Amino acid sequence: MEDIREFTISVFTENMSGLVQRVVTSFTRRHINIESLTTSKSSMEGIHRFTIVVRLTEVQVKKLVGSLERQIDVIKAFYYEAHEIIHQEIALYKVPATVFENSSDMERLIRSHNARILRIEPEYVVVEKTGHQDETESLLKDLEKRGIYEFVRSGRVAVPITMEPLNKYLASIENGVEE
Repeated sequence: MEDIREFTISVFTENMSGLVQRVVTSFTRRHINIESLTTSKSSMEGIHRFTIVVRLTEVQVKKLVGSLERQIDVIKAFYYEAHEIIHQEIALYKVPATVFENSSDMERLIRSHNARILRIEPEYVVVEKTGHQDETESLLKDLEKRGIYEFVRSGRVAVPITMEPLNKYLASIENGVEE
């Protein structure tokens, strides 16, 4: 039996309204939970990128990527394992200003997590942490011990370690040799 692993899927599309719903429907139809979903423009004019994190078997992720590619307006989709990408998330924490009364303790905590203070207000302080999910969760646990008002984390953003495969794919189409 094949093991379930974490995969990051990059889906490249034209920038059209309704695409998020169509892409997400491909997952819900198959009862696949999306761990993280981020969309943004890509390095190419007019092309957007979805970065989606799922936990599946490799057979399942291959079928899913194939299904995504059959959709109109999807240019190409790729999947990666953790060792094939460079990825980060960003997290924001709103903590009571009173926890900074012993500022050296909080300063040490924030530095130990490689985080930074974004904003200081009379009632609260906003702290930012960029890193992997386990790193943002670790800071959250430490801040929860002192008190926290709000926490939010972005979805994963990722680039493959190799050069962007979309460029190779588009070049192969131009040369009449589709991969």
